[in-house]
Amino acid sequence: MRSRLLLLLSVFVLAVGGGFAAGCGDDDDDDGGGGNLELIQEGQILAGTDTPFPPFETGQPPDIGGFDIDVVNAVVEKMGLEVTYQDTSFDTIFRDTAQGKFDLAVAASTITAERENTVDFSDPYYEANQGLVVTKGSDIASVDDLGGTTVGAQDATTGEEYANNETDAASVRGFPEGPDAINALRAGQVDAVIIDEPVVIDALESQAGGDIEQAQTIQTGELYGVAFAQDSDNLREAFNDALQQLKEDGTIEDLYGQYFPGVEVPASVLEGKNDELK
Repeated sequence: MRSRLLLLLSVFVLAVGGGFAAGCGDDDDDDGGGGNLELIQEGQILAGTDTPFPPFETGQPPDIGGFDIDVVNAVVEKMGLEVTYQDTSFDTIFRDTAQGKFDLAVAASTITAERENTVDFSDPYYEANQGLVVTKGSDIASVDDLGGTTVGAQDATTGEEYANNETDAASVRGFPEGPDAINALRAGQVDAVIIDEPVVIDALESQAGGDIEQAQTIQTGELYGVAFAQDSDNLREAFNDALQQLKEDGTIEDLYGQYFPGVEVPASVLEGKNDELK
């Protein structure tokens, strides 16, 4: 009788202990049970960004806005987390993310094979081309006219890469921020600028005096993604899941309408998966 009582008591203790251990394991999950996200601070995403780059990033943290910021804010809300932003240089943002300085990086970043040697990207959330910007009255009408010229671009961007590799420019001058390159064009320090086309459109719409114009759309068909450290698979997958919900519930379409009136969300964004782009 006593042996049976002791046996039942042992089973009860083990069951309670096992349940307690399982409960402790759940508390370690940053997202409440969907897998440990291993965030720098539990419940809080620290996002690196590079601002200004209107219309994708505007203002300065904590008063920061723009299309990129609104997309990430909406994704993070779906994930049940909070987000703070830290401004950093675009030419170091991927290295800093890979080294764990940020949980993720959002900075109008084109998904490229070279960059994915350093970080992993989310599924795409925007498709962009490059734009060629010149001063009004310039003889430059297309990239074919760039021979012997000085072309401006933002440091470490695909625009700078295009200017270096796909044009006959005599020199390519990099600038820390996209607006710096546009201002250098206005000041006569460069003959043309190659930069993401939405940035060109924003500059043209907000300019005073109408001193610059877009000479050409450069059809590059780039896809933007959010960058993660390569060992952050759980976080990246949770982000992708929430991003997919935004694509399905119309949020991405609404944000496109707000920032890019008249532009439809392309299938490459609505249906694109980064794993299929590799």
